[in-house]
Amino acid sequence: MDKDKLRQLQQQWEQGPLEEALAKSAERPGCAKTPAGLPNQRLYTPLSLDEAGFDYAQDLGFPGQFPYTRGRDPLGYRANYWLFMQYAGCGDAEEANKRYRYLLSQGQAGISVAFDLPTQVGLDSDDPMADGEVGNIGVAVSSLQDLERVFEGIPLNKLRQISLVANAMSSIILAMFLALAEKQGVPVDECTLRIQNDVLKEFISRGAYIFPPQPSIRLTTDVVTYCAENHPAWLPITLCGYHIREAGANAVQEVAYSLANGLAYMDEVARRGAPMERVLPQLSAFCAVNMNFFEEIAKFRALRRLWARLVRERYGVGPEVNLGLSLVNFTAGSSLTAQQPLNNVVRVAVECLAGVLGGCQSLFPCSMDEAFATPTEAAVKVALRTQQIIAHETGIGDTVDPLGGSYYLESLTNQIEERALKMIEEVEALGGSVKAIDQGYFRRNIDESSYEWQKQVDSGERAIVGVNAYQEAEEPPMEIFRPPAETQERQIASLRKLREERDNQRVQQALARVKAVAATEENLIPALTEAVKAYATMGEICGVLRSVFGEHHEGDI
Repeated sequence: MDKDKLRQLQQQWEQGPLEEALAKSAERPGCAKTPAGLPNQRLYTPLSLDEAGFDYAQDLGFPGQFPYTRGRDPLGYRANYWLFMQYAGCGDAEEANKRYRYLLSQGQAGISVAFDLPTQVGLDSDDPMADGEVGNIGVAVSSLQDLERVFEGIPLNKLRQISLVANAMSSIILAMFLALAEKQGVPVDECTLRIQNDVLKEFISRGAYIFPPQPSIRLTTDVVTYCAENHPAWLPITLCGYHIREAGANAVQEVAYSLANGLAYMDEVARRGAPMERVLPQLSAFCAVNMNFFEEIAKFRALRRLWARLVRERYGVGPEVNLGLSLVNFTAGSSLTAQQPLNNVVRVAVECLAGVLGGCQSLFPCSMDEAFATPTEAAVKVALRTQQIIAHETGIGDTVDPLGGSYYLESLTNQIEERALKMIEEVEALGGSVKAIDQGYFRRNIDESSYEWQKQVDSGERAIVGVNAYQEAEEPPMEIFRPPAETQERQIASLRKLREERDNQRVQQALARVKAVAATEENLIPALTEAVKAYATMGEICGVLRSVFGEHHEGDI
């Protein structure tokens, strides 16, 4: 349509039906901006994109082609649905194995291993600091023996994907996986592995770090470069916006800060001489899916496009290299409420829809009871069924990128990309992510965003059903999962028996080798693999690495 004609028609609408409607009804105050502060226009038309300089070929393009706004796969979900996944892990290895077998029997495509907090921070289960936390929010893995039991009777090469949610200790977990595949007699390249391996976000959001930032990056890039050289089909790092978002960041900060961390890793990978045309296609992003439907969908599109543009220019890779990030979308745990918890089923369903419409490659729905604790088996089943219903009963995957070209959605995508790029430039001006962490840049900005959100909830500007709207005086009791009381005792007994029965001379030799390699720039993965094969424990290996790298403390930031 002629642009002048369209402007004339819009003006007629504004001066006629719109004026009449506004004379009768005031607009809701909460609809003027998205949660990230992006302005919401009353109406979007082709003029909205035209005025922003939108170019179809440059900004939207086609699925599977640069700049990947419409997704990394030309077929979308017409060939295969996204991976139906659940993040799971509880108790000791036997309990976790039971949960994984159940999920696989219900149609889950792979296994995503959640580790307990002691494991995440490099402590053995019998460390005094681990008391009370063993097996609480994930499975306790103190040695290769534990991982062997976790996957007992589950052939690694029969799973569509194995996701190991490991960060500060990701290099050790990778070594355990390599040893486990050998133990099972499975060729490792018949397995599909994704490892989270994003430690910088621990300094920004979660706090599950072990070593200072710089040696932590060294360990992260050891994993990336080892996989690039030996297992190029694996996904050796996942840029995590999810945890940053859950810490209080808004959607734009989630994109900006996770990609800034990604640049820090890739700069180090490039410095070490790894082939970037092999590394970059294997990257993925772990994203939160929150409740503001269109802002979330636009966020995924902006993230893919911005990353592709940044790395093509920065690392000089050719047009034949697929730079579309593989999206691992996880519904937002922070959106779940302890009040009226059955409502969380609806929240998760809405977030799943947004995650799929944003073009994810795998989807992890939260369970309705996760506002309380690790989910029960029944709640996990409902979450898994939610995405199965969305896949098979809605037609959502029958065309590629069905929302592409929406005036509103593309406008939001542009705004998120522009604002996120400015934030990345701020981080770069500080010297990159490590320097920004040292200066408290991320924490300060996330705290401000979190405070603004909480003010809106407290004032009622943002309604949350059951919390500040449609409240109920009494809540029915909720069944809550608790790990058995004997889990910690059983895990500790197993660990102590292992130490008695293994070849301790071999262990000490392997640990000495780890220490020697850590003091050089040599890749640590081979030495770590020999150590875990000798059944050196997580705590012992991390203790050796602490003696070389030091240990990070919160007050250091």
